[in-house]
Amino acid sequence: MPLKKTDPGTRSARQVFFVALFLVACFVIGCGQHHTATNTAPPPRATNNPQPSASPPATTPRTAGNPNEEERPRPSPPLALAPGARVEQGIASWYGVPYHGRRASNGEIYDMYKLTAAHRTLPFNTVVRVTNLANGKQVEVRITDRGPFVEDRIIDLSLAAAREIDMVASGTARVRVDILSSTPLTTAGTFSVQIGAFAERANAERVRNQLGPRYQPIFIQEYDSPTGHLFRVRVGNVPSETAAQQLAARLQSESGFQTFVVRLDDASLTAAPRGSQQR
Repeated sequence: MPLKKTDPGTRSARQVFFVALFLVACFVIGCGQHHTATNTAPPPRATNNPQPSASPPATTPRTAGNPNEEERPRPSPPLALAPGARVEQGIASWYGVPYHGRRASNGEIYDMYKLTAAHRTLPFNTVVRVTNLANGKQVEVRITDRGPFVEDRIIDLSLAAAREIDMVASGTARVRVDILSSTPLTTAGTFSVQIGAFAERANAERVRNQLGPRYQPIFIQEYDSPTGHLFRVRVGNVPSETAAQQLAARLQSESGFQTFVVRLDDASLTAAPRGSQQR
């Protein structure tokens, strides 16, 4: 059967049609592929082990190049003190009338116009420098008395010393105490823990009887204060301040008493010095 000849014009039109169809198909396929790439990204995978935070944990040591270094307080540089000296920081108070003219714990007559101070554990005649941390003012004083027996206070200054560092009006100030005494200082000595001071002897005896079965020795020391005759209850007779601090922590934990470590001076081993103050 003879083949039918195709008209050249018709053949050209078909070619143009198929080329156009091909181009349209390519365009549609390309758009479809681009749309799929932007919308079918896999969602984040759930996990029970989240990645650690970019910030280091609190226990991670900080290095010199760490931008968070300033978050941790930097230690103060060591002070250039004589060997054996120690430094304390805490609250200072001052005392004047009615203690002026009475005997201090070392036997001297307390003169509030002299540069002296009371401390619970430093040996008598120790010389210390007291710095008011609020204004930087300093004064040097000699330890002549015992005290202060008030929570959170570390030294009781004379009126004259308080004036030197500008704390008379405020009554108390946060201070640093540097030991300047040339005598080598140690924590050796005889120390006890005071657990209370009472106006009535019966109250002091009740506390002594309560703690007596667990703590020995336990004793009562009498003394006259400007406000009346008082009775101090003290526990222990230990040879170092460190051991006394441990005993104080145990007493406070087990019995709930407010405790103070005190040095037992020679005169106080048998009887409290007259004129000791409860401040």
